[in-house]
Amino acid sequence: MLNKEYVKSELRTYVTESISAKIKKLDFYRDFTLEAARDIKKAPKYDSFREEIQEELFHLDKQMHSLKTMQAKMRRVISSPTTEVVQLGSLVITNKARFYISVSLGEFFFEDDRFYAISEESPMAQMMLGKSIGDSFELNNIAQSIERIF
Repeated sequence: MLNKEYVKSELRTYVTESISAKIKKLDFYRDFTLEAARDIKKAPKYDSFREEIQEELFHLDKQMHSLKTMQAKMRRVISSPTTEVVQLGSLVITNKARFYISVSLGEFFFEDDRFYAISEESPMAQMMLGKSIGDSFELNNIAQSIERIF
């Protein structure tokens, strides 16, 4: 990976704003679905459609709960100064990828580079926690070595 410098506080802000944007978008879809449910007439021929809307609302509520939990977990992630070992809040650069140990947001692009926001409970993070620069690990038959820790 390139020896590019990253500002962890900017990365944290980006991830936090991404989660907030997802919550806002999901709120919009939920409000739209609720409005559609109110517009359906109370005739029996609409029963199956109302059931589908209720199921959709249930799925939206589950997604919202997941995002709110992620948002709360993100508050625990502090932009501490560079450390010697991988921990919650670390930006880990390996020879294969860039990992931000925070929440399970998945792949995203920041400053034209690909990152993976992973939770500290994920198997990848579990392999890296406590390791230092130069340490290696293997997951799913893919060997990686830690090049930098921010």
